[in-house]
Amino acid sequence: MSPGGDPNHLLSLAQQGNNLAREELIRKFTPFILTIVSRLSGRFVRLGEDDEASIGLMAFNEAIDSYDPRKGISFLTLAETVIRRRIIDYFRQEERYRHHFTGQDAEVSQTMEDGLRAWELVDRREEIARYQKELASYGISFADLVRNCPRHQDARQRALSCARMIADTPSLRQHLEEKKELPIKLLTESLKVSRKTLERHRKYIIALAVIIMGDYEYLKAYISQAERGQGHGR
Repeated sequence: MSPGGDPNHLLSLAQQGNNLAREELIRKFTPFILTIVSRLSGRFVRLGEDDEASIGLMAFNEAIDSYDPRKGISFLTLAETVIRRRIIDYFRQEERYRHHFTGQDAEVSQTMEDGLRAWELVDRREEIARYQKELASYGISFADLVRNCPRHQDARQRALSCARMIADTPSLRQHLEEKKELPIKLLTESLKVSRKTLERHRKYIIALAVIIMGDYEYLKAYISQAERGQGHGR
């Protein structure tokens, strides 16, 4: 029995484990997927003939699993972002392979790399815009983060530990996402951090948690650097 033709309904069913709905959703949006992949490839990409088409389909499938309507962006916006990332990754890997094994002309290789960097720049800008919008739902602006960033490395590490615990603990995560506030009482019971410290760095901790919980691939690289102690020191 068909799960129905409404895309939003299909998406909901697919996320609940309905494979028929997932297949129907992918089928409906295959032209959308191929259009994005073809634009990135600079040529018409055919399903069943080009690797890029398969990668685009897998990326769309990945987007189905990772989409969260509470984040305030449309599913297709997320899907396009994921498709673009995966195609860029594929092209970069292929370019390294060809350059290493065939001695491809360096000028051609640089042209390809410049193109990939341009698409990555688009992705970064879109990611920052999405992040800014999600932060606004918590009443936080980028200016707030500049003012509230802990001055010392150890304080930033404590804030990051708090953010990581929120992201990894369902009850804390639910509290943050539903009430749009830091679960201070629960955190003080779980971590050796004073209430005063949590309140002082509240916006910074929330901002980190939002990155960890969300689809922010480039910003998560910043988190990884901070965890290694390579963040913005003073």
